[in-house]
Amino acid sequence: MSIVKQIQQAAIQSLNELFNQSFTNKDFQLNQTKPEFEGDYTIVLFSLVKSLKLSPDDIGNQLGKHLTQKEESIFTKFNIIKGFLNLTIVDEYWLTILTRSYKDVCFGKKEMNGKKVMVEYSSPNTNKPLHLGHLRNIFLGWSTAEILKANGNEVIKTCIVNDRGIHICKSMIAWQLFANGATPKSTNTKGDHFVGEYYVKFNDELKKQINELKKQGMNEKEAEKETPIMKQAQQMLLDWEAGKPVLISLWNKMNSWVYEGFDITYKKVGADFDKAYYESNTYLLGKKIVEEGLQKNVFAQDEDASVWIDLTTDGLDRKIVQRSDGTSVYITQDIGLAQQKYEEYAIDQSIYVIGDEQNYHMKVLKLIAEKLNLPNAQNIYHLSYGMVELPSGKMKSREGTVVDADDIVNEMENVAKAKTEELGKVKDFTTEELTTLYTTIGLGALKFFLLRVEPKKKMIFNPEESIDFHGFTGPFVQYTHARIKSILRKSEIQNSKFKIQNLLPLEKKLLIILEQFGGVIDKAANEHNPSEIAIYVFEVAKIFNSFYAEHSITNAESEEKKQLRLQLASMSATVIKSGMQLLGIDVPERM
Repeated sequence: MSIVKQIQQAAIQSLNELFNQSFTNKDFQLNQTKPEFEGDYTIVLFSLVKSLKLSPDDIGNQLGKHLTQKEESIFTKFNIIKGFLNLTIVDEYWLTILTRSYKDVCFGKKEMNGKKVMVEYSSPNTNKPLHLGHLRNIFLGWSTAEILKANGNEVIKTCIVNDRGIHICKSMIAWQLFANGATPKSTNTKGDHFVGEYYVKFNDELKKQINELKKQGMNEKEAEKETPIMKQAQQMLLDWEAGKPVLISLWNKMNSWVYEGFDITYKKVGADFDKAYYESNTYLLGKKIVEEGLQKNVFAQDEDASVWIDLTTDGLDRKIVQRSDGTSVYITQDIGLAQQKYEEYAIDQSIYVIGDEQNYHMKVLKLIAEKLNLPNAQNIYHLSYGMVELPSGKMKSREGTVVDADDIVNEMENVAKAKTEELGKVKDFTTEELTTLYTTIGLGALKFFLLRVEPKKKMIFNPEESIDFHGFTGPFVQYTHARIKSILRKSEIQNSKFKIQNLLPLEKKLLIILEQFGGVIDKAANEHNPSEIAIYVFEVAKIFNSFYAEHSITNAESEEKKQLRLQLASMSATVIKSGMQLLGIDVPERM
Protein backbone atom coordinates (compact mmCIF):
# COMPACT_ATOMS: atom_id res chain seq x y z
CA MET A 1 0.00 0.00 0.00
CA SER A 2 1.32 3.45 -0.91
CA ILE A 3 2.32 5.87 1.83
CA VAL A 4 -0.45 8.25 0.71
CA LYS A 5 -3.12 5.60 1.28
CA GLN A 6 -1.57 4.63 4.62
CA ILE A 7 -1.67 8.26 5.80
CA GLN A 8 -5.26 8.65 4.59
CA GLN A 9 -6.34 5.50 6.42
CA ALA A 10 -4.52 6.49 9.60
CA ALA A 11 -6.00 10.00 9.51
CA ILE A 12 -9.54 8.70 8.90
CA GLN A 13 -9.23 6.23 11.78
CA SER A 14 -7.90 8.91 14.15
CA LEU A 15 -10.59 11.43 13.14
CA ASN A 16 -13.31 8.80 13.70
CA GLU A 17 -11.92 7.95 17.15
CA LEU A 18 -11.31 11.55 18.20
CA PHE A 19 -14.60 13.11 17.08
CA ASN A 20 -16.98 10.13 16.89
CA GLN A 21 -17.90 10.95 13.29
CA SER A 22 -17.42 9.10 10.01
CA PHE A 23 -14.85 10.52 7.59
CA THR A 24 -13.48 9.56 4.16
CA ASN A 25 -10.39 10.67 2.27
CA LYS A 26 -12.61 13.13 0.37
CA ASP A 27 -13.09 15.12 3.59
CA PHE A 28 -9.52 16.43 3.60
CA GLN A 29 -6.65 17.05 1.20
CA LEU A 30 -3.25 15.39 1.45
CA ASN A 31 -0.16 16.84 -0.23
CA GLN A 32 3.58 16.39 -0.08
CA THR A 33 5.00 18.95 2.36
CA LYS A 34 6.45 22.05 0.72
CA PRO A 35 10.28 22.17 0.80
CA GLU A 36 10.37 25.26 3.01
CA PHE A 37 8.56 23.47 5.87
CA GLU A 38 9.56 20.55 8.07
CA GLY A 39 7.69 17.34 7.30
CA ASP A 40 7.05 14.77 4.59
CA TYR A 41 3.28 14.93 3.98
CA THR A 42 0.71 17.60 4.85
CA ILE A 43 -2.97 17.28 5.76
CA VAL A 44 -4.95 20.40 4.81
CA LEU A 45 -7.33 21.03 7.70
CA PHE A 46 -9.69 23.79 6.52
CA SER A 47 -12.31 21.45 5.05
CA LEU A 48 -12.79 19.85 8.49
CA VAL A 49 -13.59 23.10 10.30
CA LYS A 50 -17.29 23.28 9.43
CA SER A 51 -18.21 19.74 10.49
CA LEU A 52 -16.07 19.76 13.66
CA LYS A 53 -16.77 23.38 14.67
CA LEU A 54 -13.17 23.81 15.79
CA SER A 55 -10.30 25.98 14.58
CA PRO A 56 -7.80 24.42 12.13
CA ASP A 57 -5.05 24.56 14.78
CA ASP A 58 -7.22 22.78 17.37
CA ILE A 59 -8.03 20.02 14.89
CA GLY A 60 -4.38 19.77 13.86
CA ASN A 61 -3.08 19.51 17.43
CA GLN A 62 -5.53 16.77 18.38
CA LEU A 63 -5.01 14.84 15.14
CA GLY A 64 -1.20 15.23 15.21
CA LYS A 65 -0.93 13.96 18.80
CA HIS A 66 -3.26 11.04 18.11
CA LEU A 67 -1.29 9.98 14.99
CA THR A 68 2.18 10.24 16.55
CA GLN A 69 1.32 8.66 19.91
CA LYS A 70 -0.27 5.53 18.49
CA GLU A 71 1.57 2.28 19.07
CA GLU A 72 3.77 1.35 16.09
CA SER A 73 3.00 4.69 14.46
CA ILE A 74 4.85 5.52 11.24
CA PHE A 75 4.84 9.20 12.26
CA THR A 76 7.69 10.50 14.40
CA LYS A 77 6.58 14.14 14.86
CA PHE A 78 4.26 16.86 13.56
CA ASN A 79 3.96 20.63 13.31
CA ILE A 80 1.13 22.98 12.40
CA ILE A 81 1.46 26.05 10.22
CA LYS A 82 -1.68 28.12 9.56
CA GLY A 83 -4.13 25.27 9.10
CA PHE A 84 -1.68 22.74 7.63
CA LEU A 85 -0.67 19.65 9.62
CA ASN A 86 2.83 18.62 8.55
CA LEU A 87 3.73 15.02 9.38
CA THR A 88 7.22 13.52 9.50
CA ILE A 89 7.49 9.79 8.76
CA VAL A 90 10.04 7.61 10.56
CA ASP A 91 13.22 6.77 8.63
CA GLU A 92 12.65 3.05 9.23
CA TYR A 93 9.63 3.18 6.92
CA TRP A 94 11.63 4.61 4.03
CA LEU A 95 14.48 2.14 4.60
CA THR A 96 11.99 -0.73 4.48
CA ILE A 97 10.72 0.57 1.11
CA LEU A 98 14.30 0.76 -0.17
CA THR A 99 15.52 -2.66 0.91
CA ARG A 100 12.36 -4.33 -0.37
CA SER A 101 12.17 -2.55 -3.72
CA TYR A 102 15.57 -1.31 -4.88
CA LYS A 103 15.96 -4.05 -7.51
CA ASP A 104 12.28 -4.85 -8.12
CA VAL A 105 11.65 -4.23 -11.84
CA CYS A 106 7.89 -4.53 -11.24
CA PHE A 107 7.89 -1.86 -8.51
CA GLY A 108 4.92 0.47 -8.89
CA LYS A 109 2.98 -1.83 -11.21
CA LYS A 110 -0.28 -3.50 -10.20
CA GLU A 111 -1.72 -6.99 -10.47
CA MET A 112 -4.34 -7.69 -13.14
CA ASN A 113 -7.74 -6.23 -12.22
CA GLY A 114 -9.91 -8.16 -14.70
CA LYS A 115 -10.77 -5.12 -16.83
CA LYS A 116 -10.30 -5.16 -20.59
CA VAL A 117 -9.49 -1.92 -22.42
CA MET A 118 -9.01 -1.28 -26.13
CA VAL A 119 -6.84 1.62 -27.29
CA GLU A 120 -7.18 2.66 -30.94
CA TYR A 121 -4.43 4.87 -32.32
CA SER A 122 -2.51 5.83 -35.47
CA SER A 123 -5.52 5.30 -37.79
CA PRO A 124 -3.75 6.44 -40.98
CA ASN A 125 -5.16 7.08 -44.43
CA THR A 126 -3.66 5.04 -47.25
CA ASN A 127 -3.27 8.10 -49.48
CA LYS A 128 -0.26 9.61 -47.71
CA PRO A 129 2.69 8.78 -45.46
CA LEU A 130 2.66 9.13 -41.70
CA HIS A 131 3.65 12.61 -40.57
CA LEU A 132 4.65 14.45 -37.39
CA GLY A 133 1.02 14.73 -36.26
CA HIS A 134 0.65 10.96 -36.58
CA LEU A 135 3.72 10.52 -34.37
CA ARG A 136 2.09 12.37 -31.47
CA ASN A 137 -0.97 10.16 -31.95
CA ILE A 138 1.09 6.95 -32.12
CA PHE A 139 3.27 7.79 -29.12
CA LEU A 140 0.27 8.93 -27.07
CA GLY A 141 -1.76 5.82 -27.89
CA TRP A 142 1.08 3.36 -27.39
CA SER A 143 2.14 4.93 -24.09
CA THR A 144 -1.43 5.14 -22.78
CA ALA A 145 -1.84 1.43 -23.54
CA GLU A 146 1.37 0.54 -21.68
CA ILE A 147 0.42 2.69 -18.67
CA LEU A 148 -3.00 1.02 -18.52
CA LYS A 149 -1.27 -2.38 -18.62
CA ALA A 150 1.05 -1.34 -15.78
CA ASN A 151 -2.04 -0.34 -13.79
CA GLY A 152 -3.51 -3.85 -14.04
CA ASN A 153 -5.68 -3.75 -17.17
CA GLU A 154 -5.70 -6.20 -20.05
CA VAL A 155 -5.09 -3.97 -23.07
CA ILE A 156 -5.70 -4.52 -26.78
CA LYS A 157 -3.85 -2.12 -29.08
CA THR A 158 -5.69 -1.52 -32.34
CA CYS A 159 -5.49 0.57 -35.48
CA ILE A 160 -8.23 1.41 -37.98
CA VAL A 161 -6.78 1.84 -41.45
CA ASN A 162 -8.77 4.33 -43.50
CA ASP A 163 -8.22 2.48 -46.76
CA ARG A 164 -11.31 3.55 -48.71
CA GLY A 165 -13.26 6.69 -49.51
CA ILE A 166 -13.00 9.74 -51.72
CA HIS A 167 -9.51 10.68 -50.46
CA ILE A 168 -8.14 7.27 -51.49
CA CYS A 169 -9.76 7.64 -54.90
CA LYS A 170 -7.99 10.97 -55.35
CA SER A 171 -4.56 9.31 -55.17
CA MET A 172 -5.73 6.54 -57.50
CA ILE A 173 -7.08 8.98 -60.10
CA ALA A 174 -3.86 11.01 -60.01
CA TRP A 175 -1.77 7.86 -60.45
CA GLN A 176 -3.84 6.87 -63.49
CA LEU A 177 -3.47 10.36 -64.97
CA PHE A 178 0.16 11.19 -64.21
CA ALA A 179 2.22 8.10 -63.26
CA ASN A 180 2.76 6.48 -66.66
CA GLY A 181 3.01 3.12 -64.88
CA ALA A 182 5.61 4.25 -62.32
CA THR A 183 5.91 2.23 -59.08
CA PRO A 184 7.79 2.65 -55.80
CA LYS A 185 10.35 0.15 -57.06
CA SER A 186 10.87 1.82 -60.44
CA THR A 187 11.34 5.22 -58.79
CA ASN A 188 13.24 3.93 -55.73
CA THR A 189 10.65 5.57 -53.45
CA LYS A 190 9.21 4.33 -50.16
CA GLY A 191 5.66 3.13 -50.90
CA ASP A 192 3.70 5.49 -48.66
CA HIS A 193 5.70 8.48 -49.89
CA PHE A 194 5.13 7.42 -53.49
CA VAL A 195 1.34 7.26 -53.14
CA GLY A 196 1.30 10.47 -51.09
CA GLU A 197 2.91 12.36 -53.98
CA TYR A 198 -0.13 11.54 -56.14
CA TYR A 199 -2.52 12.84 -53.50
CA VAL A 200 -0.70 16.17 -53.69
CA LYS A 201 -0.73 15.99 -57.54
CA PHE A 202 -4.52 15.50 -57.44
CA ASN A 203 -5.01 18.64 -55.40
CA ASP A 204 -2.61 20.62 -57.57
CA GLU A 205 -4.62 19.63 -60.65
CA LEU A 206 -7.90 20.30 -58.82
CA LYS A 207 -6.78 23.87 -58.07
CA LYS A 208 -5.94 24.44 -61.74
CA GLN A 209 -9.33 23.19 -62.88
CA ILE A 210 -11.15 25.24 -60.23
CA ASN A 211 -9.37 28.39 -61.38
CA GLU A 212 -10.34 27.68 -65.00
CA LEU A 213 -14.02 27.32 -64.04
CA LYS A 214 -13.89 30.42 -61.84
CA LYS A 215 -12.74 32.39 -64.89
CA GLN A 216 -15.99 31.23 -66.54
CA GLY A 217 -18.02 32.81 -63.71
CA MET A 218 -18.46 29.98 -61.17
CA ASN A 219 -17.85 30.50 -57.47
CA GLU A 220 -15.26 28.36 -55.61
CA LYS A 221 -17.76 25.82 -54.22
CA GLU A 222 -19.58 25.29 -57.51
CA ALA A 223 -16.33 25.08 -59.44
CA GLU A 224 -14.92 22.31 -57.21
CA LYS A 225 -18.04 20.16 -57.77
CA GLU A 226 -17.93 20.65 -61.52
CA THR A 227 -14.22 19.97 -62.12
CA PRO A 228 -13.62 16.91 -64.32
CA ILE A 229 -11.06 15.46 -61.91
CA MET A 230 -13.42 15.64 -58.90
CA LYS A 231 -16.21 14.02 -60.90
CA GLN A 232 -13.79 11.23 -61.85
CA ALA A 233 -12.94 10.65 -58.18
CA GLN A 234 -16.62 10.55 -57.17
CA GLN A 235 -17.42 8.09 -59.94
CA MET A 236 -14.46 5.96 -58.91
CA LEU A 237 -15.85 5.74 -55.36
CA LEU A 238 -19.18 4.48 -56.72
CA ASP A 239 -17.38 1.96 -58.94
CA TRP A 240 -15.24 0.82 -56.02
CA GLU A 241 -18.30 0.18 -53.83
CA ALA A 242 -19.82 -1.67 -56.79
CA GLY A 243 -16.72 -3.91 -56.76
CA LYS A 244 -15.41 -3.34 -60.30
CA PRO A 245 -12.52 -5.85 -60.63
CA VAL A 246 -10.00 -3.63 -62.47
CA LEU A 247 -10.50 -0.87 -59.93
CA ILE A 248 -10.27 -3.22 -56.94
CA SER A 249 -7.01 -4.58 -58.37
CA LEU A 250 -5.51 -1.08 -58.61
CA TRP A 251 -6.76 -0.26 -55.12
CA ASN A 252 -5.15 -3.40 -53.65
CA LYS A 253 -1.87 -2.68 -55.44
CA MET A 254 -1.58 0.93 -54.29
CA ASN A 255 -2.60 0.08 -50.72
CA SER A 256 0.04 -2.69 -50.61
CA TRP A 257 2.69 -0.09 -51.47
CA VAL A 258 1.50 2.08 -48.60
CA TYR A 259 1.39 -0.79 -46.08
CA GLU A 260 4.99 -1.71 -46.86
CA GLY A 261 5.97 1.89 -46.14
CA PHE A 262 3.91 2.09 -42.94
CA ASP A 263 5.49 -1.12 -41.61
CA ILE A 264 8.98 0.34 -41.99
CA THR A 265 7.99 3.47 -40.08
CA TYR A 266 6.14 1.58 -37.32
CA LYS A 267 9.13 -0.68 -36.78
CA LYS A 268 11.48 2.31 -36.67
CA VAL A 269 9.47 4.17 -34.00
CA GLY A 270 8.59 1.07 -31.96
CA ALA A 271 4.82 1.02 -32.57
CA ASP A 272 2.86 -2.22 -32.57
CA PHE A 273 -0.76 -3.34 -32.72
CA ASP A 274 -2.61 -6.44 -31.58
CA LYS A 275 -5.24 -5.97 -34.27
CA ALA A 276 -5.65 -3.86 -37.39
CA TYR A 277 -9.14 -3.04 -38.67
CA TYR A 278 -9.81 -1.83 -42.20
CA GLU A 279 -12.51 0.64 -43.14
CA SER A 280 -13.12 -1.35 -46.33
CA ASN A 281 -14.49 -4.10 -44.07
CA THR A 282 -16.13 -2.16 -41.26
CA TYR A 283 -18.14 0.22 -43.47
CA LEU A 284 -20.35 -2.66 -44.62
CA LEU A 285 -21.36 -3.44 -41.04
CA GLY A 286 -21.93 0.29 -40.54
CA LYS A 287 -24.29 0.43 -43.53
CA LYS A 288 -26.20 -2.53 -42.13
CA ILE A 289 -26.59 -0.76 -38.77
CA VAL A 290 -27.78 2.38 -40.60
CA GLU A 291 -30.52 0.27 -42.24
CA GLU A 292 -31.51 -1.09 -38.83
CA GLY A 293 -31.45 2.44 -37.39
CA LEU A 294 -33.86 3.58 -40.11
CA GLN A 295 -36.29 0.85 -39.10
CA LYS A 296 -36.00 1.91 -35.44
CA ASN A 297 -36.54 5.59 -36.40
CA VAL A 298 -33.14 6.52 -34.97
CA PHE A 299 -32.24 7.77 -38.47
CA ALA A 300 -34.38 9.46 -41.11
CA GLN A 301 -34.11 9.58 -44.90
CA ASP A 302 -34.22 12.87 -46.80
CA GLU A 303 -35.97 13.36 -50.14
CA ASP A 304 -32.65 12.84 -51.97
CA ALA A 305 -32.27 9.41 -50.22
CA SER A 306 -29.43 10.55 -47.94
CA VAL A 307 -29.73 9.30 -44.36
CA TRP A 308 -29.40 11.62 -41.35
CA ILE A 309 -29.76 11.75 -37.59
CA ASP A 310 -31.16 14.84 -35.89
CA LEU A 311 -29.22 15.60 -32.69
CA THR A 312 -30.45 19.18 -32.19
CA THR A 313 -32.36 18.26 -29.03
CA ASP A 314 -29.06 16.93 -27.64
CA GLY A 315 -27.36 20.26 -28.26
CA LEU A 316 -25.61 19.15 -31.45
CA ASP A 317 -26.75 19.26 -35.10
CA ARG A 318 -28.03 17.10 -37.93
CA LYS A 319 -25.44 14.55 -39.03
CA ILE A 320 -25.34 12.63 -42.30
CA VAL A 321 -24.65 8.89 -41.94
CA GLN A 322 -25.06 7.84 -45.56
CA ARG A 323 -24.88 9.84 -48.81
CA SER A 324 -27.77 10.08 -51.29
CA ASP A 325 -25.92 7.78 -53.72
CA GLY A 326 -25.73 5.09 -51.01
CA THR A 327 -22.02 5.50 -50.28
CA SER A 328 -20.89 5.67 -46.68
CA VAL A 329 -19.14 8.44 -44.76
CA TYR A 330 -16.60 8.26 -41.91
CA ILE A 331 -19.24 7.98 -39.21
CA THR A 332 -20.76 4.96 -41.01
CA GLN A 333 -17.68 2.80 -40.56
CA ASP A 334 -17.15 4.16 -37.03
CA ILE A 335 -20.60 2.94 -36.02
CA GLY A 336 -19.89 -0.49 -37.45
CA LEU A 337 -16.48 -0.70 -35.81
CA ALA A 338 -17.83 0.33 -32.39
CA GLN A 339 -20.08 -2.72 -32.43
CA GLN A 340 -17.45 -5.04 -33.91
CA LYS A 341 -14.91 -4.17 -31.22
CA TYR A 342 -17.25 -5.20 -28.43
CA GLU A 343 -18.45 -8.34 -30.19
CA GLU A 344 -14.86 -9.53 -30.66
CA TYR A 345 -13.34 -8.59 -27.31
CA ALA A 346 -16.16 -7.74 -24.82
CA ILE A 347 -14.17 -4.68 -23.76
CA ASP A 348 -14.94 -2.61 -20.67
CA GLN A 349 -13.69 0.58 -22.27
CA SER A 350 -12.96 1.69 -25.83
CA ILE A 351 -10.41 4.53 -26.07
CA TYR A 352 -10.04 6.48 -29.31
CA VAL A 353 -6.84 8.51 -29.66
CA ILE A 354 -7.95 11.19 -32.12
CA GLY A 355 -6.99 14.86 -32.55
CA ASP A 356 -9.15 17.61 -31.11
CA GLU A 357 -10.27 18.60 -34.60
CA GLN A 358 -12.60 15.57 -34.31
CA ASN A 359 -14.10 16.44 -30.91
CA TYR A 360 -17.53 17.04 -32.47
CA HIS A 361 -17.32 13.85 -34.54
CA MET A 362 -16.58 11.78 -31.43
CA LYS A 363 -19.45 13.35 -29.47
CA VAL A 364 -21.75 12.42 -32.35
CA LEU A 365 -20.39 8.86 -32.52
CA LYS A 366 -20.92 8.22 -28.82
CA LEU A 367 -24.42 9.72 -28.90
CA ILE A 368 -25.42 7.67 -31.97
CA ALA A 369 -24.02 4.50 -30.36
CA GLU A 370 -26.09 5.18 -27.24
CA LYS A 371 -29.28 5.86 -29.24
CA LEU A 372 -28.74 2.63 -31.18
CA ASN A 373 -28.17 0.77 -27.89
CA LEU A 374 -24.83 -0.55 -29.12
CA PRO A 375 -23.08 -2.64 -26.45
CA ASN A 376 -20.96 -0.65 -23.96
CA ALA A 377 -21.62 2.62 -25.83
CA GLN A 378 -21.40 4.63 -22.59
CA ASN A 379 -17.76 3.55 -22.19
CA ILE A 380 -16.55 5.06 -25.45
CA TYR A 381 -13.79 7.49 -24.46
CA HIS A 382 -12.21 10.09 -26.73
CA LEU A 383 -8.58 10.74 -25.80
CA SER A 384 -8.44 14.12 -27.51
CA TYR A 385 -5.10 15.78 -28.16
CA GLY A 386 -3.91 19.08 -29.58
CA MET A 387 -2.27 19.41 -32.96
CA VAL A 388 1.50 19.56 -33.38
CA GLU A 389 2.74 22.60 -35.22
CA LEU A 390 6.18 23.63 -36.39
CA PRO A 391 7.79 27.00 -35.64
CA SER A 392 6.82 27.86 -39.24
CA GLY A 393 3.12 27.13 -38.63
CA LYS A 394 0.43 24.51 -39.28
CA MET A 395 1.01 21.52 -41.56
CA LYS A 396 -1.33 20.70 -44.47
CA SER A 397 -1.34 17.28 -46.15
CA ARG A 398 -3.08 18.23 -49.38
CA GLU A 399 -0.62 21.07 -49.96
CA GLY A 400 2.37 18.86 -49.32
CA THR A 401 3.58 21.00 -46.38
CA VAL A 402 3.60 18.27 -43.73
CA VAL A 403 6.77 16.96 -42.10
CA ASP A 404 7.00 13.25 -42.86
CA ALA A 405 7.52 10.96 -39.87
CA ASP A 406 10.50 9.31 -41.57
CA ASP A 407 12.17 12.66 -42.21
CA ILE A 408 11.71 13.90 -38.65
CA VAL A 409 13.08 10.64 -37.18
CA ASN A 410 16.14 10.88 -39.44
CA GLU A 411 16.64 14.51 -38.48
CA MET A 412 16.42 13.64 -34.79
CA GLU A 413 19.13 11.00 -35.21
CA ASN A 414 21.36 13.54 -36.97
CA VAL A 415 20.81 16.14 -34.26
CA ALA A 416 21.53 13.49 -31.59
CA LYS A 417 24.78 12.62 -33.37
CA ALA A 418 25.87 16.26 -33.58
CA LYS A 419 25.00 17.04 -29.94
CA THR A 420 26.68 13.87 -28.63
CA GLU A 421 29.86 14.46 -30.62
CA GLU A 422 29.98 18.02 -29.23
CA LEU A 423 30.26 16.53 -25.74
CA GLY A 424 33.16 14.34 -26.93
CA LYS A 425 32.30 11.27 -24.83
CA VAL A 426 31.94 8.62 -27.51
CA LYS A 427 35.54 7.61 -28.20
CA ASP A 428 35.14 4.15 -26.67
CA PHE A 429 32.07 3.23 -28.76
CA THR A 430 32.14 1.04 -31.87
CA THR A 431 30.48 2.29 -35.06
CA GLU A 432 27.54 -0.07 -34.48
CA GLU A 433 27.15 1.07 -30.87
CA LEU A 434 27.17 4.71 -31.97
CA THR A 435 24.46 4.08 -34.57
CA THR A 436 22.28 2.47 -31.89
CA LEU A 437 23.05 5.27 -29.42
CA TYR A 438 22.10 8.05 -31.85
CA THR A 439 18.81 6.27 -32.64
CA THR A 440 18.11 5.79 -28.92
CA ILE A 441 18.81 9.42 -28.08
CA GLY A 442 17.11 10.91 -31.14
CA LEU A 443 13.96 8.82 -30.90
CA GLY A 444 13.91 9.20 -27.11
CA ALA A 445 14.11 12.98 -27.44
CA LEU A 446 11.28 13.01 -29.98
CA LYS A 447 8.96 10.80 -27.92
CA PHE A 448 9.68 12.59 -24.65
CA PHE A 449 9.11 16.02 -26.20
CA LEU A 450 5.76 14.97 -27.70
CA LEU A 451 4.61 13.18 -24.54
CA ARG A 452 5.77 15.62 -21.86
CA VAL A 453 2.92 18.00 -22.75
CA GLU A 454 -0.60 17.29 -21.48
CA PRO A 455 -2.47 15.70 -24.43
CA LYS A 456 -5.16 18.38 -24.77
CA LYS A 457 -2.61 21.15 -25.27
CA LYS A 458 -1.43 22.19 -28.72
CA MET A 459 2.33 22.21 -29.09
CA ILE A 460 5.15 23.48 -31.28
CA PHE A 461 7.88 20.97 -32.01
CA ASN A 462 11.48 22.14 -32.23
CA PRO A 463 14.08 19.36 -32.86
CA GLU A 464 17.02 21.37 -31.47
CA GLU A 465 15.16 22.18 -28.24
CA SER A 466 14.15 18.54 -27.70
CA ILE A 467 17.78 17.34 -27.56
CA ASP A 468 19.23 19.22 -24.63
CA PHE A 469 21.22 17.23 -22.11
CA HIS A 470 20.43 19.76 -19.34
CA GLY A 471 16.74 20.61 -19.80
CA PHE A 472 13.31 19.00 -19.43
CA THR A 473 14.13 16.45 -22.12
CA GLY A 474 14.49 12.75 -22.81
CA PRO A 475 18.29 12.94 -23.24
CA PHE A 476 18.65 14.49 -19.76
CA VAL A 477 16.76 11.54 -18.22
CA GLN A 478 18.66 9.05 -20.41
CA TYR A 479 21.99 10.57 -19.42
CA THR A 480 21.06 10.36 -15.72
CA HIS A 481 20.27 6.66 -16.11
CA ALA A 482 23.58 6.03 -17.88
CA ARG A 483 25.39 7.96 -15.15
CA ILE A 484 23.81 5.82 -12.42
CA LYS A 485 24.69 2.61 -14.27
CA SER A 486 28.29 3.80 -14.51
CA ILE A 487 28.36 4.28 -10.71
CA LEU A 488 26.86 0.83 -10.12
CA ARG A 489 29.42 -0.84 -12.39
CA LYS A 490 32.21 0.46 -10.15
CA SER A 491 30.80 -0.75 -6.80
CA GLU A 492 28.97 -3.89 -5.75
CA ILE A 493 25.86 -3.91 -3.57
CA GLN A 494 26.81 -6.37 -0.80
CA ASN A 495 23.77 -6.45 1.46
CA SER A 496 20.19 -5.30 1.50
CA LYS A 497 19.59 -4.42 5.14
CA PHE A 498 20.87 -1.61 7.34
CA LYS A 499 20.96 -0.69 10.96
CA ILE A 500 18.54 2.10 11.78
CA GLN A 501 20.20 5.36 10.78
CA ASN A 502 19.22 8.94 10.15
CA LEU A 503 18.53 9.76 6.53
CA LEU A 504 20.02 12.97 5.23
CA PRO A 505 17.51 15.39 3.62
CA LEU A 506 18.40 14.58 -0.01
CA GLU A 507 18.50 10.84 0.68
CA LYS A 508 15.00 11.07 2.11
CA LYS A 509 13.77 13.37 -0.66
CA LEU A 510 14.90 10.85 -3.26
CA LEU A 511 13.27 7.96 -1.40
CA ILE A 512 10.00 9.86 -1.05
CA ILE A 513 9.70 10.51 -4.80
CA LEU A 514 10.73 6.95 -5.70
CA GLU A 515 7.99 5.57 -3.44
CA GLN A 516 5.42 7.63 -5.39
CA PHE A 517 5.93 5.74 -8.68
CA GLY A 518 2.88 3.49 -8.24
CA GLY A 519 0.65 6.47 -7.48
CA VAL A 520 1.91 8.31 -10.55
CA ILE A 521 1.14 5.28 -12.75
CA ASP A 522 -2.34 5.14 -11.23
CA LYS A 523 -2.97 8.84 -11.91
CA ALA A 524 -1.58 8.66 -15.46
CA ALA A 525 -3.78 5.63 -16.21
CA ASN A 526 -6.96 7.15 -14.77
CA GLU A 527 -6.40 10.45 -16.59
CA HIS A 528 -5.04 8.83 -19.79
CA ASN A 529 -2.13 11.22 -19.53
CA PRO A 530 1.45 10.02 -20.22
CA SER A 531 2.81 13.49 -19.43
CA GLU A 532 2.41 12.55 -15.74
CA ILE A 533 5.05 9.84 -16.26
CA ALA A 534 7.34 12.15 -18.25
CA ILE A 535 7.20 14.86 -15.58
CA TYR A 536 7.78 12.27 -12.85
CA VAL A 537 10.87 10.59 -14.36
CA PHE A 538 12.34 14.02 -15.04
CA GLU A 539 11.85 14.95 -11.37
CA VAL A 540 13.45 11.67 -10.25
CA ALA A 541 16.44 12.34 -12.51
CA LYS A 542 16.71 15.93 -11.27
CA ILE A 543 16.58 14.96 -7.58
CA PHE A 544 19.09 12.15 -8.11
CA ASN A 545 21.53 14.56 -9.72
CA SER A 546 21.13 16.98 -6.80
CA PHE A 547 21.67 14.11 -4.36
CA TYR A 548 24.76 12.86 -6.22
CA ALA A 549 26.26 16.35 -6.44
CA GLU A 550 25.92 16.71 -2.65
CA HIS A 551 26.82 13.21 -1.45
CA SER A 552 29.52 10.82 -2.60
CA ILE A 553 28.51 7.21 -3.14
CA THR A 554 31.79 5.34 -3.68
CA ASN A 555 33.57 7.48 -1.06
CA ALA A 556 30.73 7.66 1.44
CA GLU A 557 31.51 8.41 5.11
CA SER A 558 30.89 4.76 6.04
CA GLU A 559 30.42 1.40 4.35
CA GLU A 560 26.83 1.36 5.58
CA LYS A 561 26.18 4.74 3.96
CA LYS A 562 27.83 3.55 0.79
CA GLN A 563 25.54 0.52 0.62
CA LEU A 564 22.49 2.68 1.37
CA ARG A 565 23.37 5.08 -1.44
CA LEU A 566 24.16 2.27 -3.87
CA GLN A 567 20.69 0.87 -3.27
CA LEU A 568 19.22 4.35 -3.68
CA ALA A 569 21.07 4.66 -7.00
CA SER A 570 19.92 1.20 -8.09
CA MET A 571 16.29 1.95 -7.27
CA SER A 572 16.53 5.31 -9.06
CA ALA A 573 17.85 3.61 -12.20
CA THR A 574 15.13 0.95 -12.05
CA VAL A 575 12.33 3.51 -11.67
CA ILE A 576 13.73 5.76 -14.42
CA LYS A 577 14.05 2.82 -16.81
CA SER A 578 10.58 1.51 -15.98
CA GLY A 579 9.01 4.95 -16.35
CA MET A 580 10.75 5.67 -19.64
CA GLN A 581 9.69 2.26 -20.98
CA LEU A 582 6.07 3.27 -20.33
CA LEU A 583 6.75 6.17 -22.73
CA GLY A 584 8.29 3.80 -25.28
CA ILE A 585 11.78 5.19 -24.65
CA ASP A 586 14.94 3.12 -24.25
CA VAL A 587 17.59 4.20 -21.75
CA PRO A 588 21.23 3.40 -22.57
CA GLU A 589 23.56 1.71 -20.12
CA ARG A 590 26.25 4.22 -21.07
CA MET A 591 26.43 7.51 -22.94
